[in-house]
Amino acid sequence: MTAALRNYHQRMQRVLDYIDQHLDDDLDLDVLSSVAAFSKFHFHRQFTATFGLSVHRYIRLARMKRASYRLAYRDEERVTDIAMDAGYDAPDAFARAFRQRFGQSPSSFRKSPDWEPWLAAFGPLDNARSKLMQKIFTTDDVKIRNVPTTPVAIMKHRGDPATLGATIQRFIAWRKAAGLHPRTSPTFNVWRSERRPQSPADYSVDLCVGTDQAIEANGEEIKAGEIPGGRCAVLRVVGNTDNLEPAALYLYGDWLPASGEEVRDFPIYCQRLSFFPEVAEHEAVAELFLPLK
Repeated sequence: MTAALRNYHQRMQRVLDYIDQHLDDDLDLDVLSSVAAFSKFHFHRQFTATFGLSVHRYIRLARMKRASYRLAYRDEERVTDIAMDAGYDAPDAFARAFRQRFGQSPSSFRKSPDWEPWLAAFGPLDNARSKLMQKIFTTDDVKIRNVPTTPVAIMKHRGDPATLGATIQRFIAWRKAAGLHPRTSPTFNVWRSERRPQSPADYSVDLCVGTDQAIEANGEEIKAGEIPGGRCAVLRVVGNTDNLEPAALYLYGDWLPASGEEVRDFPIYCQRLSFFPEVAEHEAVAELFLPLK
């Protein structure tokens, strides 16, 4: 990549970061073009050429994604407040736009989200973000750390990854009822299959929360377990933590063969340190742990 192209991409990345941080603000062309230091007369076409969708559509999708997360995972928040924060003057207008995009009303989505049309609706947004957000990892990014054994409560997800959102929703509800808030009780995902197995039914991941208290299932399929301690190669990922596969493939394909290390008999896992929508999407942080002998 030439220095000029790298600079151009950095200016565009500043715009995406600014949008993430100011979704509640008036994001007009004057503001965004000045963030990138481009002419407002050309910026809208430059944005579309770079990301494959207009800046207006990008902002609308970003606001709707945040709103849908809050509906599904933040049941204490009022639909009216979520609608206003998404840029709609009235809940009815928000409901019409939401139903048109996802085929469900906001209240129906909150009770029982249909995740397949949700995933399809945000495909253009995810594609746009991935154009500049591919992190290039180096060996300096990987740290070998001795981690302690962590007792956890586990909710298993087995089956189509398209239905993972429903399991996450149940997991969040259970940990809220158990008083295990993410600020005080660490959150882990343990992957027991490929991200995209040949058969979706073979997808397998454990949703875990660190706790040494007695587990009360409260009608959910929760069990006690542990993440074993030992040496791990740790790789921190900032932004786009929905898809940690590129980071995992770097560990397996580049770092591990060159390191001389051997993997231990426990799956790769991550700890999620900050979450969207509590933080802007590009500020979400996760650490990947590759267990070593």
